[in-house]
Amino acid sequence: MSSPTITGIQPSSAIEGGRIVIQGEGFAIDSPFVPEVRIGDARAHIVYASSSELSAIVPGGLDGGRATVRVAGAPGETAFVDIAAPFATGLHQVDNPVFDRDGNLYVTYSGTRGQQVPVSIFRVRPNGTRETFSSGIVNPTSMAIDPQGRLYVSSRFEGTVYRVGDDGTAEPFASDLGVACGLAFADDGMLYVGDRSGTIFRVDQNGRTTTFASLPASVAAFHLAMSPDGALHVTGPTLSSYDPLYRIDKDGTTEVLHASFGRPQGLAFDRHGTLFVVEALAGSSGLYRVRSGIAPELVLAGAGLVGVAFSPDGVMVVASNETAYRLPRAA
Repeated sequence: MSSPTITGIQPSSAIEGGRIVIQGEGFAIDSPFVPEVRIGDARAHIVYASSSELSAIVPGGLDGGRATVRVAGAPGETAFVDIAAPFATGLHQVDNPVFDRDGNLYVTYSGTRGQQVPVSIFRVRPNGTRETFSSGIVNPTSMAIDPQGRLYVSSRFEGTVYRVGDDGTAEPFASDLGVACGLAFADDGMLYVGDRSGTIFRVDQNGRTTTFASLPASVAAFHLAMSPDGALHVTGPTLSSYDPLYRIDKDGTTEVLHASFGRPQGLAFDRHGTLFVVEALAGSSGLYRVRSGIAPELVLAGAGLVGVAFSPDGVMVVASNETAYRLPRAA
């Protein structure tokens, strides 16, 4: 009988708790025990096994970077997975983190409804140093950087969007925005705000608000991202098994790009204009790459993800509620 072989890993990137699939031939599954799998030096828990596939949960405690994947009885180190390392912890993130022009990452501690927390927004320097940045915003929810490089944050509790100065001081910019969640700026400086009760607002540079589009209400939040061609992309999980990814043109015309995401969360475009969407469906959660004419492709496995962001130089960060993880390159 020939030795088992490993032919591939799907997806090629993961965080702790993510589920990867080891593809191959001849995996021994006839004994009472499934083959042992090690990712780096840590043993991984197997959740599914066949002669050609082993599904494994990425263990915690791994250093970031490229890790070997070994299957007992399969010779050599024939497969690798890129592990995203924890970059910032002790968070309560409910949407995307955001990068500024200098590569600083902004993350939130959102808290429970109405909770006044000591720090609303943290700033994480490129070297990983975390700093207190802004306080006093109740339930900071979503963030965006305007064309001038200024930070804005929504409060789902107050229905207000704040503009945050370089020193962390926050001033109201627009109000009466319902359960204000996702934020995205267009190149002309117009701000788009997702009210999870079903309205997308458009806010001009003076804070004047108009209704831009209407969508089904979300049970969690609307998440927004602006494409390079000026089309707004929106996700908003409901109680359905699957939810759409929407594209809204500049005139407010809405179309469904994909209807097969399970609890879609944060989304962002990388510097090349490719869209990435977080899916939080139990069992297959992770980050998907979305390209025209191709089914969404799982590129990073991770449990409980809520957001994704890209730095100006291409570094990718994905975030769970509690931790932001960094990969040195896009997935």
